[in-house]
Amino acid sequence: MFHRLLSRSLLIVALLPLTALGAGFPQLGTLAEDGFRISAEARLLASGEQPATSLASISPTRSLSPASVTKVYTAAAALDRLGPQHRFTTRLVSTAAPGADGVLAGDLILDGGGDPALTSEDLWRLVQRLHQAGVREVAGRLVVSQWRFGPVECITTDRCRTRRRSSNAYSALLSSAGVNFGSWCVNVAPAASAGKPAVLTSCDSKVPLPGFDNQVETQPADSGTRLSATRVTQQAGDVMQVSGQISINAYPRDLYRASADPAGQTADLLLAMLERAGIQVRGEAVTSTTQPPASAQQLAAVDGEPLQEVLLRTLNYSNNFMADVLALNLANGARPDLAAGGAVIQAFASGIEGHGPLTLRSGSGLTTDNRTSASGANTLLAHMFEQPALFPSFVAALQSPSNGVMRFIRKGPATFQNRVMLKTGTLNEPVRVRAVTGYFRTRSNRWGAFTVLVNGTDSTPYLNWTMVLERLAEDLTSLIETH
Repeated sequence: MFHRLLSRSLLIVALLPLTALGAGFPQLGTLAEDGFRISAEARLLASGEQPATSLASISPTRSLSPASVTKVYTAAAALDRLGPQHRFTTRLVSTAAPGADGVLAGDLILDGGGDPALTSEDLWRLVQRLHQAGVREVAGRLVVSQWRFGPVECITTDRCRTRRRSSNAYSALLSSAGVNFGSWCVNVAPAASAGKPAVLTSCDSKVPLPGFDNQVETQPADSGTRLSATRVTQQAGDVMQVSGQISINAYPRDLYRASADPAGQTADLLLAMLERAGIQVRGEAVTSTTQPPASAQQLAAVDGEPLQEVLLRTLNYSNNFMADVLALNLANGARPDLAAGGAVIQAFASGIEGHGPLTLRSGSGLTTDNRTSASGANTLLAHMFEQPALFPSFVAALQSPSNGVMRFIRKGPATFQNRVMLKTGTLNEPVRVRAVTGYFRTRSNRWGAFTVLVNGTDSTPYLNWTMVLERLAEDLTSLIETH
């Protein structure tokens, strides 16, 4: 009898840390009981004479993979270093000046300024300003210079595969002269009659960029649309292989796939735009890692969106290209790699009192060895809350579940939907990760911060967002209503 009681007591003691630490997170705690590794914490932030208060926790100091929650660190470091109104500038320069006949007797160089949000529209503005400067012909080459950084070494499996082929846009390669987030866009529209091949066009140019391998057939009305696309690199360059079907009454669809060479993509697109604007380039379009000569004069320039706008897109769409390019912009030294960018962000966050251990190898979270804890992430959120010049831009980059662009977060009670701002993170290899961090407002209008990091194991291979968000929404709603 004594031995049975002792065994039962030992079992209760063994379970006590889980039960105690799960106080305030009863629903999330069931995931820990199922074998998932969790670090979770919710706290009220200090306000006026009201001190910070811990509301709930499960192993809050445990270091786990944060996946794209890493981007919150990148956003905070960028705001701290650059400020909300910082703009990245992209320039067209040359050592020559346009003659009276409009001929530029030299190379035209695009000086990539590391703008994470450089788009086709920006390139069009550059071309227009070059035309306004009197240039009608370039006697030399078009050179796209990625001297600041790029091509950046790939250190994740998906990005390394992208050099040969890609079936997604999230693993885009990196360059200080990349455009459209390092991805090609192809528009698929139905033909005029069923049975005919669909109409494929470039989203950004009259010239078919990249090349097309069109295996999409137009089907009768209301027969459904199913499309598959893979970008492959062939001897002649990038080719988008598109297959499937599109209904004759369907709206056109845009498909995005990572390019094999972001700077090369910029060169191809810019060359097509120059020719369309009536500016002929006699030489070839090439890329370079050499800084433009000191004697080069600016012919045209375009400033990107303010950093606070860049962060809105980076966090709302969890854009890996933008986050990692931002991190590379923060890195010190010539031609930095991803680890250098991550190290700068890590140093910034580690300098916040009470943060605790932190490992960042990238600014996006694609790198699987990034590590932080719920307590650490909440300490970062608390620090940003205390920066009145930065906090409005920082919190505005997060999503409200009720109207977030990511539809899978639009669930849970109304309190959770409308009194929370958050950022999610997802990884599926080598283990599944579902992470979420952000702010909440209690019924008494106190600000709070929360972070939940859920990592799977070899024995818990299945983990989806419903399993995490439904539990979090219920637990967080209870905390918000209670306080």
